[in-house]
Amino acid sequence: MPRPHSLARRLHDRIEPVHAVTYFAPEARSALDSLGYRGFWMGYFAARSAPLGSVPADVVTAAFYNFAPARVAKALPAAWDVAPPEAALKARRESAVAALDRCGVTQHEAATVADLVSEATRDLEVGGRVLFAANQALPWPQEPLARLWHAATLLREHRGDGHVAVLTAHGVSGRECNVLHAAAGKVPAEMIMRSRDYDESQWAQLQGQLQQRGVLDASGELTAAGSDLKRDIEDDTDAVALPALAALDDDEVEALFQALTPITRKVVAAGDIPSGTPMGLNRDDLDDGSAHLG
Repeated sequence: MPRPHSLARRLHDRIEPVHAVTYFAPEARSALDSLGYRGFWMGYFAARSAPLGSVPADVVTAAFYNFAPARVAKALPAAWDVAPPEAALKARRESAVAALDRCGVTQHEAATVADLVSEATRDLEVGGRVLFAANQALPWPQEPLARLWHAATLLREHRGDGHVAVLTAHGVSGRECNVLHAAAGKVPAEMIMRSRDYDESQWAQLQGQLQQRGVLDASGELTAAGSDLKRDIEDDTDAVALPALAALDDDEVEALFQALTPITRKVVAAGDIPSGTPMGLNRDDLDDGSAHLG
């Protein structure tokens, strides 16, 4: 029986906070600052793009999709004059381990998840998935907490690459998708304007583009067509993320959820990950550790 696409969404809600310690945990900021990166965004773009190597800013803009090109260009390639990609990779790995350890994640919990994700992603198709492929090409760490973070990152970037492909197929640009996300009530507009560098005129211009398509109404709310578009984007993203679990049988998927959910609870409880992020995560069912495939 085919697995429901909702499984991919529930996996994402559990994986994203584990990966996101590299953006929000104080250990990560301290490690990147110690390399000499100037400010949060230089460290962010350096650490997340490091698996790609010293590529031009336009390549990172394309892969990350929804950031202002000018924001990326302020950080790259200048970051590589401060510390090379190899240093950023080491800093993000070690700081993630420190953060997960502080959150109370045990080595046994970490190893269980990492072993299952390693099996799931070993032969996973990389075509069209640039950030997933770049991280997949890195050697798997040996330390269990480092393996856990690497596993979460692989699944996170696999889904993210698929999401970019879906947005592109639906004709929604990287900057438009933020406006659409806010209009759907997934995140407050003020948050995403601040975190993704929009001023009022830029936001209004993008709203106008979506209004011309019939996606938004005159007040900036989703039309019926806009609601359909947003639903299709989310459903299609889940559908193209689901193959990440195809190599695991139902018992293994259940074991993954049972092992991963308590880890996510610990990470969320530590308080580093804000309750509202541009990802618009759902934390309502983290008390339920089952994959519900039986």
